[in-house]
Amino acid sequence: MPRPITLFTGQWADQPLEHWAPKVAEWGYDGIELPCWGGHFDVKRALEDDQYCSQRKELLSRFGLKCWAISAHLVGQAILDPIDERHKAILPPYVWGDGDPAGVNRRAAEELKNTARAAAKLGVPVVNGFTGSPIWHMLYAFPPTPTAMIDAGFQKFADVFNPILDVFKQEGVRFGLEVHPTEIAFDTYSAVRAIDAVDGRPEFGFNFDPSHLLWQQIDPVAYLREPKIRERIYHVHVKDAATTLDGRTGLLSSHLDFGDPRRGWDFRSPGRGQVDFAAITRELNLIGYEGPLSVEWEDPGMDREYGAAEAVQFIKRTMMFPAAGRAFDSAFAEGQSKA
Repeated sequence: MPRPITLFTGQWADQPLEHWAPKVAEWGYDGIELPCWGGHFDVKRALEDDQYCSQRKELLSRFGLKCWAISAHLVGQAILDPIDERHKAILPPYVWGDGDPAGVNRRAAEELKNTARAAAKLGVPVVNGFTGSPIWHMLYAFPPTPTAMIDAGFQKFADVFNPILDVFKQEGVRFGLEVHPTEIAFDTYSAVRAIDAVDGRPEFGFNFDPSHLLWQQIDPVAYLREPKIRERIYHVHVKDAATTLDGRTGLLSSHLDFGDPRRGWDFRSPGRGQVDFAAITRELNLIGYEGPLSVEWEDPGMDREYGAAEAVQFIKRTMMFPAAGRAFDSAFAEGQSKA
């Protein structure tokens, strides 16, 4: 079976799932990666109402759609981050509570455990998300950052996430961290270190998103070839990006909003940026990845419905070729043997 093509509706949660499901089907998608916000998938209701998960699946199936993964990006961000007022806007009120940072961190961790339980009830094998990071603000090592402080950050990640991953193990669900700036793992080497921090346990892996690697000048294919990473690609986001460095712009983006032409990089609709998705497909074929190709559509310069409809056609043209079943030159020897 070809890899299913799904649409991640995290950026579409301003409208209910009932609004988008028929459109997603009409555009040609096989399913939806459900975000745990905006009413698209409600973790609390999933655990409290035994009919809720079946109702979500019935809604999708009405339009010929399925779900292979859910997203806990927003609550995940609050697990390890130093909490500030920005987090309030992305968290459910019961996770934010009184806003006390330690309490927010603790409740966010519990919510991710509950998300694993909800995913199991829904029957999906992967929860994608973020971790946040206690050391992201130390990225540019000034004031000089002792190695011990970075070590402590990865140890905190292990201390907090191992109990979360215990629940994932119990529920038979895997966590796919989207390697991304502001997370404990944001590039190849930090991803490997995160694997090592949790002793390589199989519940912890990655939601591969090449867009966040490209603008950091990391080759997404080289990332996929890293031995410890390639064996734990649990989900794939199809998202594009482009750098627009002109001698004045920079990769740190100058505190400019997405879509500002003065930025040094920005997201693009799939096929409209600089990610080589055909090369990525070849590597996914070598890995043996058979999961969804999930469009995380973000392009500040394009209408989203136009972009979503275009993206699924781009994937079908560019990323759906199967792996080779035989050597391309095997016919030479076979032909000689029959002569």
